[in-house]
Amino acid sequence: MVQEMRSPRFISALTKNTVALVLAGGRGSRLHNLTDWNAKPAVQFGGKFRIIDFPLSNCINSGIRRIGVVTQYKAHTLIEHVQKGWGFLRGEFNEFLALLPAQQRIQEEWYRGTADAVFQNIDILRGYNPEYIVILAGDHIYKMDYGEMLAYHVSSDADMTVGCVEMPASESSSFGVMTVGEKDRVIKFTEKPPKGDEIPGKPGRILASMGIYVFNARFLYEQLIRDADTKKSTHDFGHDIIPYLIDRYRVYAHRFEKSCVGTADGVEPYWRDVGTIDAYWDANMEMVNVTPALDLYDKNWPIWTYQEQLPPAKFVFNDEGRRGVAIDSMVSGGCIISGARVHHSLLFSDIRVGARSEIDDSVILSGARIGEDVKLNRVVLDNNCKIPDGMRIGFDHEEDARRFHVSPGGVTLVTPDMLGQSIHHIR
Repeated sequence: MVQEMRSPRFISALTKNTVALVLAGGRGSRLHNLTDWNAKPAVQFGGKFRIIDFPLSNCINSGIRRIGVVTQYKAHTLIEHVQKGWGFLRGEFNEFLALLPAQQRIQEEWYRGTADAVFQNIDILRGYNPEYIVILAGDHIYKMDYGEMLAYHVSSDADMTVGCVEMPASESSSFGVMTVGEKDRVIKFTEKPPKGDEIPGKPGRILASMGIYVFNARFLYEQLIRDADTKKSTHDFGHDIIPYLIDRYRVYAHRFEKSCVGTADGVEPYWRDVGTIDAYWDANMEMVNVTPALDLYDKNWPIWTYQEQLPPAKFVFNDEGRRGVAIDSMVSGGCIISGARVHHSLLFSDIRVGARSEIDDSVILSGARIGEDVKLNRVVLDNNCKIPDGMRIGFDHEEDARRFHVSPGGVTLVTPDMLGQSIHHIR
């Protein structure tokens, strides 16, 4: 019976009867000034993508083609990206990607929590008439077959299934932490505890929620209405919904390694929460490794995005002291490396680097203009920054901290506003 529930035909039937809801309304305040003008899911990642492309691509590759994207905080860039890059779904085949901004449809309030964000769109969800609903966070980097998780949910006869991944216990305060019993039924759930329960037999490791939930649709509606009527609730899945359900209903944990895509046997499944500047820099730097843990070149599970029409990257000049080269780096379309050296760095689209400049261990976002004789080391350079000739960043943290943001890990974040360059005009 379980084998039948893992068959491609059975999983295909499940995904066709499923609506995915991507929660993409958060600011991502731990990314500091990088999210001053964009929601976290709209932040660029991996050379040409945005963070939201990963859960959306997982939906498409899993066979889920009815998707809602819930937006709230500074969503213009996110909405524009989704409209440009994700308009290929066909309504006549009952496929869609719907943008769901905070509309105050049910009550005159903005989204008050993750559960409330779903509740305020409950009439829209009912109109789609799904059998199952997958709730996804819009701000993590990973590749996952949601069809496998749906099959596990059904075979377990679960009311709710929570996607989970092993993490170091030292990171407990950043995640919902689960304790599971027989057959991975959840018996305890604590949202962001100082120290979560360790996995039996694995000291120093916890079972952390990925912010991925599968519900039977009717059951979800009942619980959202109950929670909305509970005055003391914070209307959040982690704080309120899951703890309430554990002792009353069938809540199961689905381990990420069972549905992770593209990870070799014996290798820890790739899942990254890029919620801090250090984590964001680390995850991007992983992409330039010889064999990165996340394979962006996998044609069987592609990451879809809006593809700008740009010319190929260009490297010019071969003079002593003025040689255009990039070593152990990823360089996207539209870039011109003009007599400069780029080493172990990731350059997004449409970037110019001037003569004799040196870029090391840095993440340079789209549209940046870097002058001549510039030196950057362990820098995250925001979109459209203009770095004047001769500037040095990333060598003196005390000096950098006077103008820029220096992370605990020694990564320097530079934005146009910090450079006195106004990109967003109000007056």
